[in-house]
Amino acid sequence: MPPVTSAGILLHRRGPDGVEVLLGHMGGPFWARKDAHAWSVPKGEHGPEESPLDAARREFTEEIGAPPPDGEPVDLGTVRQSRKTVAAFALDGSGFTGAEAVAGRPDDGTWVEIEWPPRSGRTVRFPELDRAGWFDLATAREKIVKGQLPFLDRVTSLLG
Repeated sequence: MPPVTSAGILLHRRGPDGVEVLLGHMGGPFWARKDAHAWSVPKGEHGPEESPLDAARREFTEEIGAPPPDGEPVDLGTVRQSRKTVAAFALDGSGFTGAEAVAGRPDDGTWVEIEWPPRSGRTVRFPELDRAGWFDLATAREKIVKGQLPFLDRVTSLLG
């Protein structure tokens, strides 16, 4: 079985209390009532034919509903998250207002279908991300899925 690779963009900006990052809340029934460790870098899977940065830009646009801002992304490396290797790129999001467009639009291709409840034979359709928000780094540490915590450390080091 080939390895599963995923890539995303972690937008950052200076807020009133320091650095803030943009995270998306994972959609679907499993995550619906969860907040702690239920948020993610906007990201998605890609194959070997697509570069991680190209995939990160594509997935950001699909999941947030607006393209990432212009600028030079900084490679934050990879982490292992469950069965995936996830790459992330930091990008200055000062002035980005596209987070209001996030998720839930039924015609945009950011919806997935799963069997829910498991083994029920019933298929449910839901958005990959159901909302997005800006969080200071302390709050982001409480919200981001644990496998992606190293990205917050790396963006902190990057921004000093």
